[in-house]
Amino acid sequence: MFLKSLAYSLVVLMFALVSGGVHAAERWEKLPPPAPMPAAEKSGTAPVNGIEMYYAVYGKGPPVLLIHGGLGYADIWGAQVADLAKDHMVIVADSRGHGRSTRNADPYSYDLMSSDYLALLDFLKVDKTALVGWSDGGIIGLDIAMNHPERLTKLFAQAANSKVDGLNPDVMKNKTFAAYIDKSGEIYKKISPTPDQYDAFVEQISGMWASQPNWSDDDLKKIKTPVAIVLGDHDEAITREHTEYMAKTIPGAKLVILDNASHFAMLQDPEGYNKAVRDFIDN
Repeated sequence: MFLKSLAYSLVVLMFALVSGGVHAAERWEKLPPPAPMPAAEKSGTAPVNGIEMYYAVYGKGPPVLLIHGGLGYADIWGAQVADLAKDHMVIVADSRGHGRSTRNADPYSYDLMSSDYLALLDFLKVDKTALVGWSDGGIIGLDIAMNHPERLTKLFAQAANSKVDGLNPDVMKNKTFAAYIDKSGEIYKKISPTPDQYDAFVEQISGMWASQPNWSDDDLKKIKTPVAIVLGDHDEAITREHTEYMAKTIPGAKLVILDNASHFAMLQDPEGYNKAVRDFIDN
């Protein structure tokens, strides 16, 4: 009787899958955990702009700085670090208030966060680097490209926006994005030096997100650094229209669309993401 019941259940399940009754999640709907980070050449905290900024350095070769997105932390780049560190000096860090870095009362701004990363490069004695930035990290990269182009060789900016209206107004209704926010809160409580202040941190940084970035066409047109403007074809947060506008407005920018991937492409398709990064920064 049990075997008959099991066989019947399997038939029902197979019929449901074939008929679309049960939805098998697409790759771009998933939020895989980051790959483990390899052993760092060195790591610690750097005193920058009144905070202690966590950083880690991997491998040897031409430098590349990886900057995570809002509410994230450096270890999101595990798969990218493992690949790029084979022939690059890879630098990662936790942005102010994120992960293992501290924050202070200074209002968040992309100019300030860019200044943090430039100060970190000074601390590490790195004059010029390629930069791979995701979301807020991509925006920080654009800020540096506008104001300190002498510090960059190339910029790979994924899921960045240059105006607040580049955001998808329905992003907070998306299940994958909501899962990312929940997971970020869990990680913050485990690794932050102020584990009980997640809500205060989110409130502080949200003041920036409400009005920044807000760059004009002329601001974007002054970028001379070689730039790739990159978006997953199912990004939950940034619109395709805005991404195409940025790529058309920044002189010489290359538009890169990542297939079957969302805002979290580096987790969903690490091999494809690494190839896209290398195709740009290594050529």
